[in-house]
Amino acid sequence: MPDEEIPLEVVELHGKRLAYRRLGSGPVLLLVHGITNSSASWRPVMRRLAEAGHTVLAPDLPGHGTSERHRGDHSLGAHASILRDLLQVLGLPRVTVVGHSLGGGVAMVFSYQFPERVERLALVASGGLGREVSPLIRAATLPGAEQVIRLATVPPVLRAVGAVGAAFGRLGLKPGSDLAEMAGGVASLGDGERRAAFVRTARSIASFGGQRVSATDRLYLAAQVPVLLLWGEQDPIIPVDHGRAAHAALAGSRLELFPHAGHFPMLDEPERFVALVHDWMATTEPTAYDEERLGQVIRARADRGAA
Repeated sequence: MPDEEIPLEVVELHGKRLAYRRLGSGPVLLLVHGITNSSASWRPVMRRLAEAGHTVLAPDLPGHGTSERHRGDHSLGAHASILRDLLQVLGLPRVTVVGHSLGGGVAMVFSYQFPERVERLALVASGGLGREVSPLIRAATLPGAEQVIRLATVPPVLRAVGAVGAAFGRLGLKPGSDLAEMAGGVASLGDGERRAAFVRTARSIASFGGQRVSATDRLYLAAQVPVLLLWGEQDPIIPVDHGRAAHAALAGSRLELFPHAGHFPMLDEPERFVALVHDWMATTEPTAYDEERLGQVIRARADRGAA
């Protein structure tokens, strides 16, 4: 069965439709996509990961893909809570969370809010680890952004974007997955519900000056969790230096760089991506949640700050 035939399943959560793709059996990998993307971003690696012996679960976050938008809260914490509820409905108590871009921020908040459910944490070109972010996200935080985006998604403009991509191809250049995924994401914002979800999510994590949600002050809480950092060295959206800094701050973490990849290493080099994730899963033990130990770590840091 080719990747594009991985079927979507649907569950109703809190009166809203939530779509997801599920494949395989074995230890569970929860794949969390980025802003304007969907579970489709993971299709090139889902079947390979399933064949390697994993249950692979890739939801469409609210307001993305074919999931309905949950009105009101579009924060990372709200998305994390929806993922917890989905796992509850599906009867999946513990997972390894793999988050890409915005999904990396959601994955970190998920591990912070629901540590008892997290076995490992993989961050792919993750948000929430530094200030810098692409101009598209920063522009979405400005007043009137929804109206500007609506005009940018009318058919003539979208055709012009497609023509630019075709021109690169005729010149022998390969725009790659970044251009394709970004163009597809912009096209999805022609739908009013998707556009509203994008703008409200962007405003919850960033301002025009850059990212304003940061996990760096709480990375110490992940010291006992196996952490894998995957990053394209040519990432134009979130700088690779964010991954290097997180690796330096997280003793025992593993950093793997993709020299020729951009913001979507799982699309640029799917076979290597799968091999790295599978090897990391095979060579690490899932963390055992210990509430007493977690309390000790937080109290120790608080005491250190007060000293």
